[in-house]
Amino acid sequence: MSNQQTVSCAIALGSNLGESQQNLEQAISQLNQLPEITVNEVSSWYETVPVGPAQPNYLNGCALVATSLAPHPLLDTLLRIETQFGRVRQKRWGARTLDLDLLLYEDVVLDTPRLKLPHPRMRERAFVLVPLGEIAPNWVDPVTGSAIAQLKDTIDYSGILQQL
Repeated sequence: MSNQQTVSCAIALGSNLGESQQNLEQAISQLNQLPEITVNEVSSWYETVPVGPAQPNYLNGCALVATSLAPHPLLDTLLRIETQFGRVRQKRWGARTLDLDLLLYEDVVLDTPRLKLPHPRMRERAFVLVPLGEIAPNWVDPVTGSAIAQLKDTIDYSGILQQL
């Protein structure tokens, strides 16, 4: 990445169709190849129970990145990568080859029709907070003022089947 000013962001990754672990690792590689993004840290992968309709278990994880992109262009980049992996949005919480969610963008709080920051449901989801807590336990959620490690202590872990 050039010497433009960068910000720290947290991204959640998930997959439950195709070769999930390969999809996630290739998505990380694609992100890291973009000149506006540097992947700084990646969590372990976790096998998790799906939320929503009956479907295969997921592999989930999180990544910390530095980027020179503003929030909406970063979201567009994530959506473009999902599409490259064959992501088709048919039903809410349906199965997918790749899901990339922008969780945190520094301490920005944003509420637009296309993007809400921090991610509005991250505080309820073990499949987000467990991997995020592994790589960013001290990151403070700008809405609650709680560190990720504290938020992680308040959730039900039963949907986390195993760490890979």
